[in-house]
Amino acid sequence: MADKPTTEAVPEALPAPAALRALALPAAHLLTSAGIIIGGTLLFTTLVLLASGTSPLEAYRLILSGAFRNPRTIADLIMLTAPLLLCSAGLTLTFSAGLYNLGIEGQIVIGAVLAMVPLRLLPDLPPPMLWLLALSAGAIGGMLWALLVGVLRLSTNVNEIFAGLGLNFIAIGITLYLVFGPWKRPGVASMSGTEPLPEALWLPTLAGIRLAPLAPIIALIGMGVVWFALTRTHWGLEIRAAGLNLAAAERLGVPAHARLFQSLAGCGALAGLAGALQILAVYHALIPNISSGIGFLALLVVLLVRSNPVWVLPVAILFASFSIGSIQLPLQLGIDSSIAGVLQGTLVLFALIAQGVRGRG
Repeated sequence: MADKPTTEAVPEALPAPAALRALALPAAHLLTSAGIIIGGTLLFTTLVLLASGTSPLEAYRLILSGAFRNPRTIADLIMLTAPLLLCSAGLTLTFSAGLYNLGIEGQIVIGAVLAMVPLRLLPDLPPPMLWLLALSAGAIGGMLWALLVGVLRLSTNVNEIFAGLGLNFIAIGITLYLVFGPWKRPGVASMSGTEPLPEALWLPTLAGIRLAPLAPIIALIGMGVVWFALTRTHWGLEIRAAGLNLAAAERLGVPAHARLFQSLAGCGALAGLAGALQILAVYHALIPNISSGIGFLALLVVLLVRSNPVWVLPVAILFASFSIGSIQLPLQLGIDSSIAGVLQGTLVLFALIAQGVRGRG
């Protein structure tokens, strides 16, 4: 007697309405998040502007378009984006490792201080060699300053947030001591900083627009290295594993503590490189506010993109454009340019709110 033919069970297709709902759900979450972020940011910032008696539309116009008015402002945008991109790239490493490296401001400062050392001690060397020495010294200085955070975290159990903030104050103190002490201008101690570097020691700059092309090139290379390391290597996978659960990563054989130190070292090196660029390409001297708040702005960038290196570049450009565009506010509307900081901070705040709402949903 012939065996009866067997039929394999065929999974039932998802009903059309259910399939449409499944596809629509991510889109609905995306639209909800975008609505919370954009709507909340515009509402809050508009209320602040109205409270100060300023036309919100005019303020937004200046902030959004001011960085693109002419070649000079575009150059300023690029020169702000370069160190911001380096710091943001570095912070994606530490955030991925679960570390909140608020000490990045100090790492920029120490990088700038150490970059000045070869420029002051060896001014007769060929400029390309001095640039390489200054950039290397800046990266090493930032890396060592960041590793202090790791030592305090892992050996004495001091939280990296408090360790980083404390080291920021020490770095600023060192800078002030040098600017008003051993490195002060002959006969005067000035808030404008040390004696300006000879023009021959500046990174090559396009005449009239203050653009040093090497700065954005270095920043893009740094960002590319971080993107590749985090998304295309086993090392990056281990960094993210350590950030998700340190103890579990150790049990699975990941050298998690070593990865924490390495993420801090990488972030510090990139921040120190940003400090060196501030010396070689922007201020051409060591000034008390050499970091210009770039480290804290980078923290906002990385919080907004949730440590995703793919989005760091466009968001860094956006935040830099807000800062450059806002320079026109005191000149044309008589209000302080710090409103750009309100806009940047509010974007991050409502992005975090949207993330929380999406998580509850």
